[in-house]
Amino acid sequence: MPTKRLLMRRIRDVLRLKLTQGLSDRAIATSLGLSKGSVNNYVTRARQAGLDWPLPDGLDDDSLELLLFPASKSVPTPERPVPDWVTIDQEMRKRNVTRALLWEEYRTAHPQGFGYAWFCDHYDAWKGRVRLSMRQHHVGGDKVFVDYAGDTIDIINPETGEVHEAKLFVAAMGASSYTYAEAVGSEGLEDWVSAHTRMFAYLGGVPRAVVPDNLKSGVTKPDRFEPGVNRTYADMAAHYGTAILPARVRKPRDKSKVEVAVQVAQRWILARLRNHRFYSIAEANAAIRPLLDDLNTRIMRDYAASRADLFATLDRPNLQPLPSEAYVFARWKTARVGPDYHVEVDLCWYSVPSSLVKQTVDIRVTHSTVEVFRKGKRVASHARDPGRRSHVTIPEHMPSAHRRYAEWTPARMLSYAETLGPSVAAFCDCVMQDRPHPEQGFRTCLGVLHLAKSYDAERLDAACRRGVAIGARSVASIRSILKNGLDQAFLDPDPEDLPLKHPNIRGQKYYH
Repeated sequence: MPTKRLLMRRIRDVLRLKLTQGLSDRAIATSLGLSKGSVNNYVTRARQAGLDWPLPDGLDDDSLELLLFPASKSVPTPERPVPDWVTIDQEMRKRNVTRALLWEEYRTAHPQGFGYAWFCDHYDAWKGRVRLSMRQHHVGGDKVFVDYAGDTIDIINPETGEVHEAKLFVAAMGASSYTYAEAVGSEGLEDWVSAHTRMFAYLGGVPRAVVPDNLKSGVTKPDRFEPGVNRTYADMAAHYGTAILPARVRKPRDKSKVEVAVQVAQRWILARLRNHRFYSIAEANAAIRPLLDDLNTRIMRDYAASRADLFATLDRPNLQPLPSEAYVFARWKTARVGPDYHVEVDLCWYSVPSSLVKQTVDIRVTHSTVEVFRKGKRVASHARDPGRRSHVTIPEHMPSAHRRYAEWTPARMLSYAETLGPSVAAFCDCVMQDRPHPEQGFRTCLGVLHLAKSYDAERLDAACRRGVAIGARSVASIRSILKNGLDQAFLDPDPEDLPLKHPNIRGQKYYH
């Protein structure tokens, strides 16, 4: 590969040492830190140009360069044609393609063609004449640049007449400038992420990286070296297998592609819709889509091709495939598990395993599900409850004691109490009926049933019979009756000691 040409100042030093002091090429090379071949090359060129020292007065650097390096003839001939710079530029956008490789291919096809230095100089000069910004080297399928346009779209509420300013989301592929645009309701996180999912669908694939501006919805920490990316935004990128590379703060050249695309979209789309009235976002997007298609199929004069043509040849073949399912928007939040082993999401409470009480967990919330993660592992998943102030509990998340309690129902409570005696069942029934809701009496009933472990069923039934008679409704009352033996009077007597019952016998109550 040819070496880089020296500055004219250093070439003057070579000629001065050679023509005035008569030093050898080796001595000059050692003195100036050059190779012997370079010194010989410049001295030979000076002699061919008829130069001697001192140089003629008024010979500036540009004039000296023309004498030492006369311009090659650039007239197209079969042996020495001028390269097709548009094709060269398109090839440069492909992965691992370099100028040296393209020049070698050019010289292989045309052995008498121009040299590498001429090739690079004229390619740079051609790029300088192209009106579209080409400061960055973009590889096909590598990056897509995204941003919001400064101008907005008025959306009128048909019921109230209120005007809402919708935002125009704009994206542009790096290599082809292929553009995507759509109206969204706001710059919020959900609109931002949802616009990306529709952009990927429009492209039919996924670039290796997305370059956004430092929008608060996507970038939580606009740092030059370690920018912070919103977790939902990063989750979306992971779903599509791409990377988020935020542009540097106050460095518009980092996203010059989308800056130009925004300007073009405002002129080619918004300006043409300035006199239209829209009553919904969907209606606005229906009007935007045909204008967007026209923009992408319009021939660009400097490239003699459209954005769609360049996209088909440069970007589309290098895009990653779309996942089988589109990303579902999800919010992330961090919460601390309460003592009742539930976490709060939008004023609803969802259970997690009771072992995680007081632990910090991550919660992923979609329109239909609530997922709870601990150290990256999912520990709970619930269908989202659309209500408010409600609890969603999975029995397996409850401690065993709570689970047993939760399995009680009024019917089961009375059925179990009946096994201890009819009066026990009658007492439990009275307790549940006295509460606004039967479950509010479960604790009292369970407390009474628990007394069967300390007293036999006969005494417990007698104590409950006395409790019903005196209007007692607490565990403490039944416990006191048993402790003080007040249940004895209510024990069932021996059938032999019972008075004789007969229709003709009046009994003592007859006289009172």
